[in-house]
Amino acid sequence: MKNLVLGNEALAKGAINAGLSGVYAYPGTPSTEITEYIQKSKLAKELGIHSTWSVNEKTAMESALGMSYAGKRAMVVMKHVGLNVASDVFMNMAVSGINGGLVVVVADDPSMHSSQNEQDSRFYGKFAMVPILEPTNQQDAYNFMHYAFDLSEELKLPILLRMVTRLSHSRAGVIFKERRKQNGIQLPVNSKRFALIPAYAKEQYKKLVNKKSELIINSEQSNLNKLTLSEDKTLGIIACGIAYNYVMENIGDNKSFYSILKISQYPLPKEKVKALYQHCDEILVVEEGYPIVEEILHNYFDENDKIKGKLSGDLPMTGELNPNIVGKASGFFQDKPKGIPEIVVGRPPQLCEGCGHTDLFKAINALIPEIGNKKVFGDIGCYALGALAPLNTINTLIDMGASITMAKGAADAGLDNAIAIIGDSTFTHSGMTGLLDAVYENTPITVIISDNSAIAMTGAQDSSALGRLKNICLGIGVDPKHLIMMTPLKKNHDKNVDIIRNELDHKGVSVIISQRPCVRLSREKKEEIKQKIAALN
Repeated sequence: MKNLVLGNEALAKGAINAGLSGVYAYPGTPSTEITEYIQKSKLAKELGIHSTWSVNEKTAMESALGMSYAGKRAMVVMKHVGLNVASDVFMNMAVSGINGGLVVVVADDPSMHSSQNEQDSRFYGKFAMVPILEPTNQQDAYNFMHYAFDLSEELKLPILLRMVTRLSHSRAGVIFKERRKQNGIQLPVNSKRFALIPAYAKEQYKKLVNKKSELIINSEQSNLNKLTLSEDKTLGIIACGIAYNYVMENIGDNKSFYSILKISQYPLPKEKVKALYQHCDEILVVEEGYPIVEEILHNYFDENDKIKGKLSGDLPMTGELNPNIVGKASGFFQDKPKGIPEIVVGRPPQLCEGCGHTDLFKAINALIPEIGNKKVFGDIGCYALGALAPLNTINTLIDMGASITMAKGAADAGLDNAIAIIGDSTFTHSGMTGLLDAVYENTPITVIISDNSAIAMTGAQDSSALGRLKNICLGIGVDPKHLIMMTPLKKNHDKNVDIIRNELDHKGVSVIISQRPCVRLSREKKEEIKQKIAALN
């Protein structure tokens, strides 16, 4: 029986059925539904699968490694930019190796639907020298979890599984398999490999480097990489992950006419690539994201003009691929396809009606004529929409936690009235260390934590900051006289303007906690939040 599920849901179900014992994640589009599915799964609860949101991606990956160390199967989930946060442990656990199976699921976001960049996580897998899996469709997303955990335990390496937005957020019918039992606790025979002091790390790194040939052989023999050679030698196509679908949508029933190498496991299977290259007059590389495979082929072969793709200009370097783009590049049709008629005029995203962030921004905007323009440093969250019209409050938006540290750097440069705006969850994710830097030097900045009691941008998941922000700030060393609570409401506008003005006059660190639950939360959820805060204070 086929089950109609999102790609993310298929992957999550696959992990449960593959013997998962714990998932660790920080919410981020397009990856969020994977963890949410497990959290809502009745079966996962019955099996005792751990599925609480982590404070950030680094702590998530370290926790997953700890579960793997104990011998159980663990999964860590994040969006592509989250891997930047977790890269420290990711690179090092490739050296230490794993014990119980460990799969790192990263959802990339080509076209930046909800992201700051289009980075391709396959580069991290190549950098760390670990196997990479790239599903083609929802059934693959499910099936690959069983394979990934088995492969991880066979090679004693973490496996990077790359999703992309279109696969994560589209539905298809998926057939589920029988569930495998969870591993029991079994500590590693050689625990020294997890203690990466130089003497042990050098030995482990040699082992990792020496596994390269084994990984290539494994990829060469893998059923996930399939080569089909046709009699026609005009064009050979290398199609990676979801891009294989775009190729097949153009080919239709003419499958036997084209030579195609489908890639879903890396490192690249050299012999299959060589066979295709020697068989065809021209090679088109179709891959979502960066031209990683295309660049490797240029290094493999001298006749670089034979290889076409993004570097040659036959495919666009930015944005998502689609069947039309692939069809044009491969010569399936030469005329530009007709676009979809514009029925509804697009509009920029905006904050919800009645959002507390809006009232906060209006209070700040009231002070701009006094303090000067371009002094508000923003951060990642739904409040980032304050950078857009009609508010136009936020001036910078770089990465999680950068508001506080950028405001500090600007103040160090001599900028007066620097304001950092950061959300409650983003603050605990990666803002606390920046505040500690500012407290250590008593830097004259005003940090405003816009606390809506949820990770609202990604679906209102529970925030680990709930009810703890004031005590965290006091623990970091913020002067209690300059740790102020305020409620962002229209009726409090004048009072809130005065609060912010007074703290801007302070020649040191000030923290204002602007606290009001997200307007999208249900009445029951708001009451639950109220009770939790009361219990903590």
